[in-house]
Amino acid sequence: MSAKVARWLTTVELAARADVLETKLGHCDICPRACGVDRTRRSNGFCRSGWHPILSAHGPHFGEEPPISGQKGAGNLFFGNCNLRCVYCQNHQISQSPGAERHRAIDCRALSRTMMELAKRGCHNINLVSPTHFVPQIVRSLSMARAAGLSLPIVYNCNGYESVETLQLLDGIVHVYLPDLKYADEELARRYSGVDQYVDTARAAIREMYRQLGSKLVIDDRGMMIKGMIVRLLVLPNGLADVERSLTFIQEELSPDVAISLMAQYYPTQRVRANGRDLLLSRTISFAEWQRALAVLDRLGMENGWLQDWAEAPECYRPDFNDRCNPFKTAV
Repeated sequence: MSAKVARWLTTVELAARADVLETKLGHCDICPRACGVDRTRRSNGFCRSGWHPILSAHGPHFGEEPPISGQKGAGNLFFGNCNLRCVYCQNHQISQSPGAERHRAIDCRALSRTMMELAKRGCHNINLVSPTHFVPQIVRSLSMARAAGLSLPIVYNCNGYESVETLQLLDGIVHVYLPDLKYADEELARRYSGVDQYVDTARAAIREMYRQLGSKLVIDDRGMMIKGMIVRLLVLPNGLADVERSLTFIQEELSPDVAISLMAQYYPTQRVRANGRDLLLSRTISFAEWQRALAVLDRLGMENGWLQDWAEAPECYRPDFNDRCNPFKTAV
């Protein structure tokens, strides 16, 4: 028998949460940028997103951690636009082209139908990729899908730059948190992701995720994760991610049992290559850099999680969103 999925809020409770979240769109503070834009009428905040969610691509995805992807794939919903501007973003075609993505805006009813479609295709979960700026619309859509019978776990796959207040409104809705922790240095976050106070903000967000779900991973009898948190750390060249400081924060302030996904997939995207100014990001990571990151995990006694293959990862995760049905053809 499969382990029991964490309790969903009822359909009525989900709709009530959506009501609260939607009021925040009138003077938007959904994410920590708190632009104050009335997104019910315009889309001139940092994320360039208005009332309707932008769904840039969707479908079964096999490039997440094994208990997320499984044999039938995670049910990925790739949302357009973003609240960061990472110069090396692998999804830059959809995250940093608001004009091009505008025509992919849909209403919440259509988004709920897409969730149901992914469930019918056998996906193991609903994996919300870059969901931060569309949380109200997502929760509204989930309330509709739940009423129609959706019972899959919800994965919140984010960049870490999250509002604690918004996360608190997701308590009882999200079954799996999958945040990045990109940096341990505020100046590097400002330079490479265009954001102030990323480190303090992301750490506060991850503390809230940990408060909600703890460090224990609940796995069903198919090997699929149905509750818990995995923190992703992407190793950048030249020590720019400062993985040691981020891991030390997790080990000391949360728990050494928190699951870590250590990623070797960094490669210089065309945006980095075209820039010519970000020379420290102009190559993949060396084997020595990867080994140093592994040594930190070992020294801190952090044994739970997953490691990418250093040699293969940079070639396996190169999406092309010109193919909206299967942008990650090389993901394994």
